[in-house]
Amino acid sequence: MALGAPTNPRRRILLELFRAGLERVAGRSCVARALTPSTGPVWVAAVGKAASAMALGAHDALGAAIERTLVITKDGHVEPQVHGLPGVEIHESSHPMPDQRSLLAGASLLRWVGELPHSVQPLFLISGGASSLVEVLEDGVTFAQLGRLNAEGLASGIPIGELNARRARLSRIKGGRLAALLGGRPARALFISDVPGDDPAVIGSGLMGPAAGAPATEDRVERTVVASLDFAVEAVCELAEKLDFDVRRPTGRFDDEAARLAVRFTHELHLNPAQVCVWGGESTVQLPANPGRGGRNQHLALAAARLLAGQPDMILLAAGTDGTDGVTEDAGAIVDSETCARLALAEIDVDECMRRADSGTALAASGDLIHTGPTGTNVGDLVIGLKLSEAAARIVAEGRDDLDSRVL
Repeated sequence: MALGAPTNPRRRILLELFRAGLERVAGRSCVARALTPSTGPVWVAAVGKAASAMALGAHDALGAAIERTLVITKDGHVEPQVHGLPGVEIHESSHPMPDQRSLLAGASLLRWVGELPHSVQPLFLISGGASSLVEVLEDGVTFAQLGRLNAEGLASGIPIGELNARRARLSRIKGGRLAALLGGRPARALFISDVPGDDPAVIGSGLMGPAAGAPATEDRVERTVVASLDFAVEAVCELAEKLDFDVRRPTGRFDDEAARLAVRFTHELHLNPAQVCVWGGESTVQLPANPGRGGRNQHLALAAARLLAGQPDMILLAAGTDGTDGVTEDAGAIVDSETCARLALAEIDVDECMRRADSGTALAASGDLIHTGPTGTNVGDLVIGLKLSEAAARIVAEGRDDLDSRVL
């Protein structure tokens, strides 16, 4: 994960705060901390956008005890070290829309469970994205039905919890059904949560959640959430306080439409006496028939840019902790009071880009996109607002030499 250090000191500060949030929920370290050495052989199944990092964390903690590792993750999210793990099987699959590779990955996961020896301890590592990346359809359900559900859900902005519940009804492995296939044998599941409430029954459409209505004696899976959005938000706030900023923590998780949230966030940043405001959650965007390039964080950022014009001391970051936003390879964007002016010089109509859900095109032209690459985690989105003059930010940055070397 790398991004050249920007010359603007306020952007450097925002990126440093974002990096602190990512580090707190890094899949590799979170999993490694949660595990203790095993006395018996272990098989690992890691599924989700953070599967690669989580699998490495398991090997850091358990070492030679791991005999077999299954990794199912998004295209381009396999860390190089994973290829060198002993007994590893890797499936790169599709996100946010499933494709035939999702079904192949599902078949591999079923085979992995079916081949578990009695002497082996199963360890499941689940992170967001699993809903799309792996699937085994119920009898009578077609892949076309699955595709329609995902497309309609993403286009209409259905909250992630509701969409995952609908996905589970079409699946033989979601909604606790995979755990039920263990037949009551002991297992452990570690989760990186990207859903409100951090409920294993919802994360990844309940891929390793408890089966609904199953007696406790038939479910012997020990479930632990090792990272969530709250962890990331707290890390951002802690670093901001360490930098001597007045900080406003969020009162809850946001889940509204992106353009409305942009109004709320810029209003709160303007009126609040704090210099740093932090929010965590997931926004939604209702897509037009032929959307342009972008994602919910870029849409939120561009909407905020219109409101920041004429506010020279205000700047805002909106980004996904997984390093991707929508179907783009950008995490999000940082916008300021000059973003719309830069777009005007580039002859780009901000309102038209908003109507066409083409925020990514606009933000690329204004030079405001954030690109991290895969981050090894996925807990939702962070929005960080900074209210500080550029001169004051320069003083802060100059007093913190590590901002130069530790920035993303």
